[in-house]
Amino acid sequence: MLDLNSKLLHADITHEIIGAFYDVYNELGYGFLETVYANALSIALTDRGVRHEREMRFTVYFRETAIGDYRADFIVEKKVVVEVKVAERIAAAHEKQLLNYLRASKLDVGLILNFGPKAGTRRFAMFDQAAGIATD
Repeated sequence: MLDLNSKLLHADITHEIIGAFYDVYNELGYGFLETVYANALSIALTDRGVRHEREMRFTVYFRETAIGDYRADFIVEKKVVVEVKVAERIAAAHEKQLLNYLRASKLDVGLILNFGPKAGTRRFAMFDQAAGIATD
């Protein structure tokens, strides 16, 4: 049987992140603020032995001039950007935000983890920084 996950960039890392996400969601359920879920997710990732940094700052440039900063909720294993949301559903604005974070961080894979009424995840991978993105 073919394992499709083995063909995804950083599949092993995203598998652990999504597992930690469901550990948190199944234990806490719905209704808390993003910071509560982010705090719990950090513990769940640590329990799984997954290295991560919180609130990592990246500088945004325009025409080679620094114009601002953004902070990623998590950078996992220095390879995956993770954004934590609590929303009815993952919206187009959340996706655009993550794509901008991928461009600014120069990382190739990102996850949106939604601790909304129905748990949900969305994974994005940059296939060509200049040309655009692919969702997988």
